[in-house]
Amino acid sequence: MKNNFLPKFTVFSLLFVIIFLTQCNTVNSTSTTHLKLQSIPSQSKTISFANEKVPLDKYYVQERLDRELLVNTFWHSNTILVLKRSKKYFPIIEPILSKNGIPDDFKYLAVIESGLVHVKSPAGAEGFWQFMPKTAREYALEVNADVDERLHLIKSTESAAAYLKDAYGVFGNWTLAAASYNAGIQRIQSAMNKQKVKSYYDLFLNEETSRYMHRLLATKLIFESPESYGFKITDEEAYVFPATKLIRISKSNINWVDFASSYNMSYADLRELNPWIKGQSIANRNQKEYLIQVLGD
Repeated sequence: MKNNFLPKFTVFSLLFVIIFLTQCNTVNSTSTTHLKLQSIPSQSKTISFANEKVPLDKYYVQERLDRELLVNTFWHSNTILVLKRSKKYFPIIEPILSKNGIPDDFKYLAVIESGLVHVKSPAGAEGFWQFMPKTAREYALEVNADVDERLHLIKSTESAAAYLKDAYGVFGNWTLAAASYNAGIQRIQSAMNKQKVKSYYDLFLNEETSRYMHRLLATKLIFESPESYGFKITDEEAYVFPATKLIRISKSNINWVDFASSYNMSYADLRELNPWIKGQSIANRNQKEYLIQVLGD
């Protein structure tokens, strides 16, 4: 047995070493390339968010930004997917922000909140803009067993814009308004008062909120210059929103399966275009009017 075992073990060991060394060389080569690509702009340059300058002269600001750039640059699958999704959803988000006087940079807030998918957090926040049910209702979104407008991209973006406008009214500063989207207006205001500072970058906050703006900045840098960070998404590779039209419906007892069928769609098609619809039917006793997206020009 020993005579048969040793040769097999030796061959296996040699193969393992060869494969291991090959992978190490590949990883080292790839890492070196990406590290050259993802460096933070030098201090002679400026980085801004909503036209508000980022104090790169603070050493911990650079370190925190570098961390988020590294995380997003090397999390290839997620960053590629979000870049592809942005081509589909930014054309819807951008004009809504503009119409409401919200700087265009806030479209990246939806990216770091949800990755541009309708995720649900362990705390119960949901949708692109991650509204909690209570806050959603405060900002005119319907949330119940039949309808959840946190998943309505247009309406939830309008509500996010309203929140950000309120936050800016409190702080007079877009960076603090963005931070408050994570921590809440009162918590940011309280921290500023207790620590006697006026800038987000001077605040000592919990880790999540401390990282928040740097995640936002890293996302902006990568999205504005993806090739500098090793990403190239062509128009052919990007996702696109299908041609749709809006149908008004206000009757009671709507069966969504039958409704979809009447427009030559499956129920899956309907839910994909209108993720805010819950279940296969709605009583709609008050005959509220809903605008439904259906396939078609």
